[in-house]
Amino acid sequence: MADRLGRRPTMLIAQLSTAVSVAVLGFMTHPVAIAAVAFVVGMASNASRPAVQAMMADIVRPEDRVRAFAINYWAINLGFAFSSMGAVFIAIAEYSYQAGFVGEAVMTLICAVLVFVKLPESRPERAKDASGAVVDPKVGLGMVLRDGRFMSVVGLSFLIALIFQQGYVALPVAMGADGFSSSDFGVAIAVNGILIVALQIPVTRYIEHGDPQRLLILSALLAGYGFGLTAFAGSIGVYALTVCVWALAEIVNSPTQMGLVVLLSPTHGRGRYQGMYTMSWSVAALAAPLIAGQVIDWYGAGWLWGGCAVVGSAAALGYWLLMHALPAEDVAATRWWRC
Repeated sequence: MADRLGRRPTMLIAQLSTAVSVAVLGFMTHPVAIAAVAFVVGMASNASRPAVQAMMADIVRPEDRVRAFAINYWAINLGFAFSSMGAVFIAIAEYSYQAGFVGEAVMTLICAVLVFVKLPESRPERAKDASGAVVDPKVGLGMVLRDGRFMSVVGLSFLIALIFQQGYVALPVAMGADGFSSSDFGVAIAVNGILIVALQIPVTRYIEHGDPQRLLILSALLAGYGFGLTAFAGSIGVYALTVCVWALAEIVNSPTQMGLVVLLSPTHGRGRYQGMYTMSWSVAALAAPLIAGQVIDWYGAGWLWGGCAVVGSAAALGYWLLMHALPAEDVAATRWWRC
């Protein structure tokens, strides 16, 4: 949709659909109805992600893209923090859960209005010959899947996302098994959001001119061994310390990897490429609880944390091989990150 209809129409359709479906979800009571409407909410809300990312790549200068993606990631986490506080307020005030769903629908609708009023279409014009026929090659899903370099990035993104998901899937289970309460987990995991909100922008200023290969390798190792250190945690303080390590990995990895995705995406196929990249995180969100549950049940949480360290090391090696395998012209194109 982002490539065919345009970035702006896709965002409007996605956000209007999200507003309606979220409002409807608040009134569903039967489990099957809840699941069906939740499926629509997930599809509608995620449809805007590739369009947003493609629009950012369209309108932001190459040398500023890492910073732009970092600010976007910062804004997402800031919104997550406020939404969490809003959910707590609703629970404490004993309002109905429907108020939360309706409130989200209204805010999403406001976002759609802002897009309609403020954002012009950014999709680049296609090149045409003298007769007016489009000469740009058509970018289809098959082309994306056959792009070995890009699909390598998607695969590595899946590994990194699989690690990060453990903070919300396995960490609460492991802390509960160690005798900690839900509020203890809340304290530990809150460190993640606080660090991202506090450090994302200043850290990005420091890394935006760095070598992307080193940054991606560093972030993979920090993620893997940050979770690996969880095997030695025995107090809330140590758990929070491990969260600090992998939160820093998030801060470094997200904008740097997004910049690499844009680099490898053809201009008129950015929507499809961004969609495939985003799907790597969705697949990881599906696989993470299945894998974590089996490993913890069969071998214990310690093996899971050790496995995270192994996966992080494998991802770091993958980034090293990928960047070394890039053609000379693509290696030269990455210099804007370092200039």
